[in-house]
Amino acid sequence: MTLTKEKVVDKIEVVGDFNTLQVRYADVIKEDGVELSRVMSREVIKPGMDVSGKDQKIQDIASAVHTADVITAWETYRAEQLANDPGAV
Repeated sequence: MTLTKEKVVDKIEVVGDFNTLQVRYADVIKEDGVELSRVMSREVIKPGMDVSGKDQKIQDIASAVHTADVITAWETYRAEQLANDPGAV
């Protein structure tokens, strides 16, 4: 009996005005190659975030949709938000 666990990128969505990436992962546990369990988790990646340690698919999509113009627009938007509401995260 061999148990294995792997985390796979299950879905990547590009959403919103700033091309935010919503990444869904699946933690898959298998016994002798037969899937026993699949647990989902999510991550949000905003323009300008470091994706260098992420799955290559995430890196490729981020480099395509997080252009310099998109990153600048996102940073401007965030700066305006923080100026209007210093408690905004």
